[in-house]
Order: sequence, then C-alpha cells, then structure tokens
Amino acid sequence: MKVSEPHPPDSGEDSQHAARAAELAELLAHLTTCWDEERRLLARRLHDSLGSSMTALTMHLGLLSQHLQEQPQRDRAAQMKQLLNNIIETNRKMQLALWNDKLEFLGPRAAIAELVQEWGREHGIKARASMPDEDADYTRAQGVALLRCAEEGLRNIAQHAQATAVDVILDDDGDQAMLTVRDDGVGPGTGVAAAPSCHGLRMLRERVRGLNGTLTLGPGPDGKGTALTLVIPK
Repeated sequence: MKVSEPHPPDSGEDSQHAARAAELAELLAHLTTCWDEERRLLARRLHDSLGSSMTALTMHLGLLSQHLQEQPQRDRAAQMKQLLNNIIETNRKMQLALWNDKLEFLGPRAAIAELVQEWGREHGIKARASMPDEDADYTRAQGVALLRCAEEGLRNIAQHAQATAVDVILDDDGDQAMLTVRDDGVGPGTGVAAAPSCHGLRMLRERVRGLNGTLTLGPGPDGKGTALTLVIPK
C-alpha cells in the first residue's frame, strides 16, 4: 500500500483564519466602545433625571416637615427623608458602577485614586494608590482601559486573594502607561482569577489588545501575592 504524504498547510486557509481573527478583534473593539458609551449615557441619565428628582423631593419634604406640629407626623417625615437619602445613595453607587465621571472630567489619575480609597474603606483592607505627580493626556479608550484594569484587579483581590494590603501603581514615561495592581494574598496559582475561563480578565485582555497593549497576571514582587499589570503605548 502507498502511504500518502501529509498535506502542507494551506496558505489560503491560514490567510482566511488570520482575516477572520482580525475581523472578530475589530468587532469586539467596536462592541466594547459601544458598551462604554451606553454605560456613560445611562449613568448621565440617572444623574440628571432620577438623582435630580430625588434631591428635589428631599428639599420639598424638608420644607413640609417644618410645618408639622404633631410628633407622629414628624417621625413619619423623618422616615421618608431617610428613605429618600438611601435611594439617592443607591443611585449614586449605580452611576459610579456604570461610569466614573471623574475619568472624563479629571482623568484616570483622580478616578483610580478615588476608586482605591473607596474600595479599601468598603472592604477593610489597606489600599494605597501611587499616582504620577502630574496628569497625562490619554484618549478616552486608554483612560477607560486603565480604570477597568484597576476595577478588575481589585474585584479579583476581594473575591480570591485573602489579602491584607493592596497597591495600585500608575507609571507614565510619556511613551507608554503602565498600571499595576498587586497584593500580598495567596497568589495567582490558587485563585480563580488565574483560570483561563475568568471572563473579566479575558475581556480586559481583549480591550487592551485593541489598544496594542499587553495584560499580564503573575506573582508579585519576591514571588508573594499577585500582580496584574497593564501596559499601553500612548
């Protein structure tokens, strides 16, 4: 019997696969941009409509309360005011989760610094932010990628790292920006965040790839904890 030789790779198929991969990458970048814009607009609507209405109701209720004489009525008005305050705070947190206005008006440095401070206070973990002395110029896509990296890193630390201290460091040499989120926890080898199926990290990696950047996850300094590092050219 005559044994047939293996066929060499079809360059035409390789070209088709490469073109398909490029097409999918472009589509994902477009969807990510649309997703960011929709989140920004929704956060703005929550602020302009619901937030403004709740604040106005609180003011009106305060004016009405001044004319209440009986204690049961005053107590009921106080309960209503507390309920409105809770709704306003929930609305504020929803807006922040959708889109951080500081990113747009003050830049990534201010947005990331505030994020780290609030995250540390919420989780009771020592969290430090090391930012450049001066603001740098970033496109909206670059700024969003830096903020999303900080958010994803902190989210994974809260869920898996068992850390007691966290550092978020933003460096900028004018040619590229590098953001590092590191902790003193159990390390990437034992956490769910290290798994290839971690969709948050996979989405972030694709977002960064669309900006010609890199995203790496590995052990922290001296092999302790975990370090998530994003590098994007400017």
